[in-house]
Amino acid sequence: MDTGALILNLLIYLGSSVVLVSVFARLGLGSVLGYLFAGMLIGPWGLGFIDNTHDVLELSELGIMLLLFIIGLELDPRRLLAMRRPIAFFGGFQVGLSAILIGGVVMLLGLSWQIAVIIGLAMALSSTAMSLQIINERNLLKRPIGQVGFPVLLFQDLLVVPVLALIPFLSGTQLESQEVNNPTMMGLTVISASIGIFLVSRYALHHIFRFVASTRLPEIFTALSLLLILGLSTIMYKLGLSLALGAFLAGVILADSEYRHALKSDIQPFKGLLLGLFFISVGMNMDFGLLFDNPLIIVTAAFGVLIIKSAVLYVLAIITKLDVSERPMFSFLFSQGGEFAFVLFAFAASSGALEPDLSSKLILVVTLTMMMTPILVILNDKLIEPRYQKFAEQNLEMDEIDHESRVILVGFGRVGQIIGRMLHVNGIEPVVIENDPDHIERVRRFGYKTYYGDLFKHDVLKAVNAEQADMIILTMNNAAVTNQAVELIQNGYPDLRIIARARDRDHAIDLFSMNVKEVTRDTFYSSVEMGKQILNHLGFPKDHIDTMANAYVERDIEKLMRQVDNRDEEKELISIALHSREQLEKTLELDDIVEKQLEPQEPKSKLEKPD
Repeated sequence: MDTGALILNLLIYLGSSVVLVSVFARLGLGSVLGYLFAGMLIGPWGLGFIDNTHDVLELSELGIMLLLFIIGLELDPRRLLAMRRPIAFFGGFQVGLSAILIGGVVMLLGLSWQIAVIIGLAMALSSTAMSLQIINERNLLKRPIGQVGFPVLLFQDLLVVPVLALIPFLSGTQLESQEVNNPTMMGLTVISASIGIFLVSRYALHHIFRFVASTRLPEIFTALSLLLILGLSTIMYKLGLSLALGAFLAGVILADSEYRHALKSDIQPFKGLLLGLFFISVGMNMDFGLLFDNPLIIVTAAFGVLIIKSAVLYVLAIITKLDVSERPMFSFLFSQGGEFAFVLFAFAASSGALEPDLSSKLILVVTLTMMMTPILVILNDKLIEPRYQKFAEQNLEMDEIDHESRVILVGFGRVGQIIGRMLHVNGIEPVVIENDPDHIERVRRFGYKTYYGDLFKHDVLKAVNAEQADMIILTMNNAAVTNQAVELIQNGYPDLRIIARARDRDHAIDLFSMNVKEVTRDTFYSSVEMGKQILNHLGFPKDHIDTMANAYVERDIEKLMRQVDNRDEEKELISIALHSREQLEKTLELDDIVEKQLEPQEPKSKLEKPD
C-alpha cells in the first residue's frame, strides 16, 4: 500500500470513529456500538471505503494485548495465585456448561460429536475486548460483576491453547509442533520462561528503565514500554500461548515494578485507539452477503448462543450470590462469542475439522452476538434494571424504629458516619435514616444501628417523632434531594432545626435562600485546613496562619450571605466577589506582622498538622 492510500485509510478510520462514536456516546449507546457501526459503514458491505479487512483485524489485536497488559499490571503474582479457585470454578462452570449445552444442540441438528465439541468450546468463549471495555467504561472491575466476570475471562483465555491443541485430533490429523504433542513440556517451558522473565524484570529492568528515563526523552520511554510488551508477548506466543494471554502474563510479572504507573500511563492512549480499531474491524468483517443468503439460520443461531450463555451465566450469578438487580447485566455482558472464536474456527477449517462454508457462517454468528451485546446492555439499563429497583423498593418496608433521640441523622455516607461517631462519643445516639439497603447492610456489619426509610415515600418523620427532636441533620450528597427534603421538613415541622450539607457554593446559596440557617459546604473547611498546613510547612508563624484563616473564613461567609441576597443579579455578584477580595487584602495588611514575624525561615522538613 502506498503512503497516500495509507494516510487516506487512516483518515477514514479516525473520521468515522470521531463522528459515530461521539454521536453514539452522546445518545447514551456506548462507544463500542459506535465503533461497530463505524466499521459497518466504511467496510465492504457499507460504503466500501476499505477493502482489506483482514490486515486491519490483525493489527487491531494489539489493542487487546495492551488492554490485558494494563489489567495484568493491576494484579501482582500473589493476588493472581489467590484467584486460582475463582478462576477454576467460575470459568470452568461457565465454559463447561455452555459448551455442553451448545454442543448438545449442534448434535441434535445432526452434526458429528467432533464438530459439536469444537463449536461448543469455541462458542463458550466470550469477547475479552468487548466485555472489559464495557467494564472499564462503567467502573465495574472492582464491583461484584467484575470480581466474578474477570476470572471467567481469564479461564477462557487460558483455555484457548488447549482447544487449539485439541482441534487436530478431532479432525483426524496431528500437528508436528511440540506444543501439541507434548502439552506437559509446553507448560513447563511457559513456567520456566515466566520465572526467567520475572527474575530479569526484578533485577535488570530497573536499571534499563532508569537509564532510558535519564535521557529525559518521553518518546524513548514510551518506545521502551511498547518494546517490552511486544517482546514479552512474542516470547509467550512462541511458547504456545496467545499474544493476548502473553501480554497479560507480562503485565502480572511487572505488577510490582516501580515503573508500573509510568508504563500504564504511556500505554493507555495506544490501548484505547487500537481497541477501537478492533471493534471497527469486527464491524467491517460483517459478511452481509452470507447473512442475506441464510438470514433465518444465522440469526436463530446467534440468538440461540446468546440465550444459552445468558442462562448459564444467570445460574452462575445465583451461585455466586450476585445481587438480583445485577444478574441480568452480568448475563448479557459475557453472553457473546469472542475474538478467539475467529481464530479457532479459521484454524478448524484449515485443519479439515470444519467445512469452510460452515466456518464462515459460525464466524458471522459470533460477530452478530458481539454486535448484540452493547444493545442488550443498553436494554438492561433502560428497561430491566429500573424494574428490578422499582420492584425492590415496592417490596421493601420501612424498618420499625425502636428508639427516639434528640437528633435525627438522614444519610449515613462519609459525612454522616463522621457526625454519627462524634455524637456517639459524646453520649448521643441519633436516629440514623438511610435509603440504600445495600449500604445499610454494610454499615450494620460494623455495629452501626441504621434504619431503612425513604423520607419521600414513608412517613419517616412521624415514625421518629420529629416533633420531639431538637434537630435534623441532612448529609445527602445530592443537592436536589436535599432541597426536596428541606421543603418537606419545613412544611410538616416548621420549628425543627435543620442542619444541612451543601454540595458547593451554589447549593449553599440555595439552602440559605430557603431559610436554612446552618449550612456546611463540602470541601470548604477541609481546603482551609489544607492551606493552613501548607503555610505551616513553608515556615509562616502559627499566629499569622490562624489570623489569616479566620479572616478568610469570616470574609467568605459575609460574601456568601451577600450573594444570597443578590443571587439573581450577575453584575452584583461579580461586584461582591471583587469587593470581598479587596476587603480581605485590607484585613490582612501585614505591616507589623511582616516586620516582626515574617523574617525568612526554613521550610519545615515535613508537613505537620497545625495545633
